Amino acid sequence: MNLALFDLDHTLLQIDSDHAWGVYTTRIGWTDPEAFAQRNDAFYAHYKAGTLDIHDYVRFATDAVRERGPQAAADAHADFMREMVLPALLPAARELVELHRARGDTLLLVTATNEFVTAPIAQALGIEHLIAVQLERAPLPDGGDWITGAIRGVPSAREGKVTRMQAWLDERGLTWDSVHCTFYSDSINDLPLLEKVQVPVATNPDDRLRAVAQARGWRILDLFEKLT
Repeated sequence: MNLALFDLDHTLLQIDSDHAWGVYTTRIGWTDPEAFAQRNDAFYAHYKAGTLDIHDYVRFATDAVRERGPQAAADAHADFMREMVLPALLPAARELVELHRARGDTLLLVTATNEFVTAPIAQALGIEHLIAVQLERAPLPDGGDWITGAIRGVPSAREGKVTRMQAWLDERGLTWDSVHCTFYSDSINDLPLLEKVQVPVATNPDDRLRAVAQARGWRILDLFEKLT
């Protein structure tokens, strides 16, 4: 089985969807502009540096969503998709996904962004399998459930992407040796999974990942520059 694994933010998507969702919630009045922007930018800097506490970040990033409830959150996310996400899904990214789909590869989106933000993006790309940060849910008085702000299970970040991919393979009776994996990522944070797959592709790589890719002879794909 051939697997095509894609990171999302700055790999297929020209923006960071997690950070952009925070900006969007401020725009629609769900968060205090100054206080939220300061913390959101600080968390993003930690992510780029590889020092992010993902549990703290997810609690922060989902505060406004938890307060508004499922329906308001879904409505806001639909607008977020139209205004910020779809314009950042350039033809280059779609062409890369479709190239692998045409080859008959199984497509997976493997992202450190939470499932609330990313599930509609995976759907927009036609990617069936999503490995994202899973959110703990608790019952609501009306019989439904809603997110609590905590992470459920192993977060799909850094080494956690390898752990979550292993679980995905185990669920299907597969092993790393029985599949052929190509993984596209922009971030040094994804080095553990890039080192695990047969074909690592540094895609729009940050400076540290570009240096690693050059030293190891990995393919470097400046996606938005070459395919648009």
